[in-house]
Amino acid sequence: MTQNLFDLSGKVAIVTGSTRGLGYAIAEAFIAHGATVVVSSESAADTAEAAAVLGATGIVCDVSDEAANTALVAQTVGLHGGIDILVCNAGIQDSSPQHPLDMTAFDRVLGVNLRSMALLTKAALPYMSGRDGASIILMASISALRGNATIDAYALAKAGVVQLARNLAVQWGPKGVRSNAIAPGLIDTQLADQMKADATFMTRRMQMTLLRRMGRPQEVAGAAVFLASAAGGFVNGQTLVVDGGTVITDGS
Repeated sequence: MTQNLFDLSGKVAIVTGSTRGLGYAIAEAFIAHGATVVVSSESAADTAEAAAVLGATGIVCDVSDEAANTALVAQTVGLHGGIDILVCNAGIQDSSPQHPLDMTAFDRVLGVNLRSMALLTKAALPYMSGRDGASIILMASISALRGNATIDAYALAKAGVVQLARNLAVQWGPKGVRSNAIAPGLIDTQLADQMKADATFMTRRMQMTLLRRMGRPQEVAGAAVFLASAAGGFVNGQTLVVDGGTVITDGS
């Protein structure tokens, strides 16, 4: 029988920031492919609701808190015996783009979008090493791949995420753990509502997106399933761009 390359049966996955948007779609897709999933956010109510709807385990975690990351890993291992897949998805957008180098916003954005991923992978990797098909997936952005006029801290953090995926691949690949990043373009989630309401922005952005539409959360989730499964078993240290062709066009 031909192996189902996308089967995640028997795998234990943590997905942060998974009560809505991309994280929720990834958790849902993992479950559909057989994984046991831990959903997590800093909101106890949101985490409980998402876990109930998905049939997942819910663990509250503020990813900016090192102790909370350690507790998330420990509770997952205690409940499910290990960790096979870690998706670091939790993040925030720049809160003050009109002041791109406001240091209060800068520190918070880098803390949540980059430092938290380093903390969580540090806590999880000892439990992932040696497990067959272990996979770390870090959520980056196409803002990491090009210059940006306003979202300085966000773009800098996401560029760091891309490099973190490479570093982890070098450090832990010999121990059997693959590490990759996903760089979405404009995806139709709640986080995109403000941009969707700006007709001028959307006209320009759709002109620069070769498929002439926004992406769907399920399309990013599909990329995550690929990277988590045997289908992506020889992909390591890479950044998978899911943007409809935005970064490769001249806007024609």
